[in-house]
Amino acid sequence: MFAVEVYAAVRRFVFIEGHSRREAARVFGLNRETVLKMCRFSLPPGYTRTLPVSKPKLGALLPVIDAILEADQMAPVKQRHTAKRIFERLRDEHGFAGGYTVVKDHVRVGRARGRETFVPLSHPPGHAQVDFGEAVGVIGGVRQTIHFFCMDLPQSDACFVKAYPRETTEAFLDGHIASFAFFGGVPLSILYDNLKIAVAKICGDGKRERTRAFTELVSHYLFADRFGRPGKGNDKGKVEGLVKYARANFMTPIPVATSFDDLNALLAERCRTRQGDRAGRHSETIGERLVADLAALRGLPVVPLEPCEKRAARVSSTALVRYRCNDYSVPTAYGFRDVVVKGFVDEVVILCGGAVVARHPRAYGAGEFVADPLHYLALIETKPNALDQAAALQGWDLPEVFQHLRHLLEARMGNRGKREFIQVLRLMEAMPKESVTFAVTEAIRLGAIGFDAVKLIALARLERRPARLDLAVYPHLPQMAVKMTSAADYAVLLPGLAA
Repeated sequence: MFAVEVYAAVRRFVFIEGHSRREAARVFGLNRETVLKMCRFSLPPGYTRTLPVSKPKLGALLPVIDAILEADQMAPVKQRHTAKRIFERLRDEHGFAGGYTVVKDHVRVGRARGRETFVPLSHPPGHAQVDFGEAVGVIGGVRQTIHFFCMDLPQSDACFVKAYPRETTEAFLDGHIASFAFFGGVPLSILYDNLKIAVAKICGDGKRERTRAFTELVSHYLFADRFGRPGKGNDKGKVEGLVKYARANFMTPIPVATSFDDLNALLAERCRTRQGDRAGRHSETIGERLVADLAALRGLPVVPLEPCEKRAARVSSTALVRYRCNDYSVPTAYGFRDVVVKGFVDEVVILCGGAVVARHPRAYGAGEFVADPLHYLALIETKPNALDQAAALQGWDLPEVFQHLRHLLEARMGNRGKREFIQVLRLMEAMPKESVTFAVTEAIRLGAIGFDAVKLIALARLERRPARLDLAVYPHLPQMAVKMTSAADYAVLLPGLAA
């Protein structure tokens, strides 16, 4: 191939100096066809292939390779053919005698031909995308998988991230409510993938049947819900990128926090700090572009949605209600009743007839027994022999002074003392634990060993008055000897009469 300088000299000789192509061929010592090509092209055009490359050994097997690549589209990603594996199959199953390189080159071209290309998108202000991600963190000294909710505003790249113990309905709802509060408004529309928390069923015509919880969320905040194609994460590429960014930047190194509340406070602060950065090709910061998004958001409703999952349940014979594989106690008076369970991120609330009858911290294990000892004391009072074996009372963190009181009561009154001790415990159904503990301590100090004394002292503390104990009931208390005053007793005070 001739250098560009030769092209330039020949073209100048012909077009500027006016010589013929025959004369140029003679002067430069070139073939006339070559001179003709130089006059047609200002630069060497390179070699142009007129026929496909002949592949005598592989040609008959090209349909076999194409069939393997097409079948791989339906196979798991980690079980698709490599070029080496295709070469081995051609060699072993079809007697291919050629080399590996020609197979590898055809596989590379075939895969590039089948890859999806994408259309660049523009994002108007006020719209959002939502997804969940996973990372590892240490919460309260326990290394565990955390699930974090991500909301991205694609126009500005502003983000909100919040972590949860599980990817559940209540976490999904709470994430929306927290993100709306973070941005101070509700997006015009939110794009999702087809997660089961939101979509109960994808119909044949492409329509979605929403879950009840997701329908309540949309109805309360009145945003438009949109869904990407099943299995096509690129439809919501902005939030997919946010999940990777949050994991690589907000959660690397592995976050360590005493609680999820502390971790989420840190994540919120990092989301605010990121608003000072520039993303992509934009010259403005995320915070500067966020102004347009905030102006387009709808206002928040006066009352936020309650972020919980609601389920109907029935109380068992042991005063337990099962929710997500764990048992939660209610007062024994509600045995066999129908109740509604509200599952929040951090607590479980149980209602009967519209009234709250129990409230417990949320358990995320399986087969856990979450009980409030106070729920069983009324029943244990009628069955005092169950006091030491009641499962709900095992591990109850009571001050040592309660056990001391029990020993004194049983030593003084026998079995009736055990019943009175249960009555003392029942005071915590209506009074703070601290007040009852004070009353027990004071009763022991005074030697007033009995339920009535503890109750009177506790009531007096709540009413901020001194306790008035009936000394006739407690004759062992110190007695005060008070004499009647006589006029003669004052004689000692008069001079001269003392004798």
